[in-house]
Amino acid sequence: MPNESAPVGGEKYRRLIAAAQSQTRIKVAVAHPCDDVSLRGATEAHKLGLIEPILVAPRQKICNAANQADLDVSGFELVESAHSHDSAAKAVGLVTAGRVEALMKGSLHTDELMAAVVAREGGIRTERRISHCFIMDVPGHQEPLIITDAAVNIAPDLDAKVDIIQNAVDLAHAMGAADVRVAILSAMETVTAKVPSTIEAAALCKMADRGQITGALLDGPLALDNAISPEAAAIKKIVSPVAGRANVLVVPDLEAGNMLAKSLSFLANADAAGIVLGARVPVILTSRADSLLSRLASCAVAVMVAAARRKSAAHSAGRTEHGERLA
Repeated sequence: MPNESAPVGGEKYRRLIAAAQSQTRIKVAVAHPCDDVSLRGATEAHKLGLIEPILVAPRQKICNAANQADLDVSGFELVESAHSHDSAAKAVGLVTAGRVEALMKGSLHTDELMAAVVAREGGIRTERRISHCFIMDVPGHQEPLIITDAAVNIAPDLDAKVDIIQNAVDLAHAMGAADVRVAILSAMETVTAKVPSTIEAAALCKMADRGQITGALLDGPLALDNAISPEAAAIKKIVSPVAGRANVLVVPDLEAGNMLAKSLSFLANADAAGIVLGARVPVILTSRADSLLSRLASCAVAVMVAAARRKSAAHSAGRTEHGERLA
């Protein structure tokens, strides 16, 4: 059960935090948490048993922020840096050294942190395309909605969208989704050469049929209404296990995704947790405007992703050992 200090509100996020609390606490490099908001997010996530933060920042700035926020950070390890760019580089260095299982953005710019993540030398890229997922807690909607990609890939091509979808599918499984239903969004549900995103949606569905995307049911193109509303799907006579029941929404480009996520936040009072996937570790990416609950939910998502990766690595190691014994 959640710790008594867990914030009130956001039923889906509270369930997510409770699920993460049943997993092993993870070490997280927090890059440049030099303001009240980012430092409080890290300390509250620690109180809830989600993370063991390693603070990467100039010592004096950390002390000033902690004093102003009346927070005790004396029990946390501090890796001293010279400035925000150095904080990002040293936080990523903790990943390459094998000391942490996740990164967390502090008060530095997103571009600074991501530049260190994707750097050719010292970065932590993998063969998988890096992408961002919003996990939206929308009032009145039964399940959390994953929206991708609304923060990293501006105009992804077809190959990039394969990785973007696979990252989101893997995330949904890590969060405990029994069935992952992916809607590839466009302005309409029919395929037409006049709207290129409809052609890409159809191609992505066929790629899933051929095993190029795994672990989910895909359908598209779908307009937003018939992706999430069973009534709208029925009116349009769309027969599909995804239509009206999607829990992953893949947008055509960053602009569409950003507007969708912010519309839900500001018009439907949804909370938005954020995480970047495709690197060697998950990156907890939050906005200065995010609520404390959203920050804690983002940490909980990283815990679940890290737990899923440990389980997958152990399973792979077991298969290898079994193969060696058979040999």
